Amino acid sequence: MGALTHHQIPVTAFAQNCSLVICTTSLQAALIDPGGDAQLIIDFVQRQHPAVKLDKILLTHGHLDHVGAAKVLAEYFGVPLIGPHEDDRFLFESLPQQSAMFGFPDCPVFLPDQWLTDSDKVSLGALKFDVLHCPGHTPGHIVFHAADQQLLFSGDVVFKGGVGRTDFPRGNAQQLIASIKNKLLPLGDEVTFIPGHGPRSTLGHERLTNPFLR
Repeated sequence: MGALTHHQIPVTAFAQNCSLVICTTSLQAALIDPGGDAQLIIDFVQRQHPAVKLDKILLTHGHLDHVGAAKVLAEYFGVPLIGPHEDDRFLFESLPQQSAMFGFPDCPVFLPDQWLTDSDKVSLGALKFDVLHCPGHTPGHIVFHAADQQLLFSGDVVFKGGVGRTDFPRGNAQQLIASIKNKLLPLGDEVTFIPGHGPRSTLGHERLTNPFLR
């Protein structure tokens, strides 16, 4: 069992939580959802962790504020782009339109090197992440669960006191709530989750207090 450290790097005008996750055994690292501000992320990785080797970039879903800097960083560090589920392909193919819609710098179309699906596993040094397909916010949204760390990177599925929006193309509110109740809450009340925006929380706290889950 490896040990894990992680750091949040807020990026874009939407204060999206890009996460730098590090296996302290191997010093291999992954970026989760680098949504923009590529140079800020590069500087953070190089300044704070000069001994760390970036191994991969993990993506929870295809919205621009989660993937906007991914291709640039993958090419800069020479690492693969992994995730989300292929049901989000249409979002990657519409990145230029998303850029124009939200007033972001132009992001050309790209596709991940590897799609993920439910029950896949992703390794990072001595760490293992279980992949859970959690549609609703987007049809191909996935989350990364480090079971032995009781830690979840939940993207835009669930937030402290809230849940992901479902008014974007192919969003589905019933699917989203089902994903949370059937896939996430059974992971255990003690699991801490790092959401795509805002502060962290625990699944137990949200089960008891989140108005969308009552």
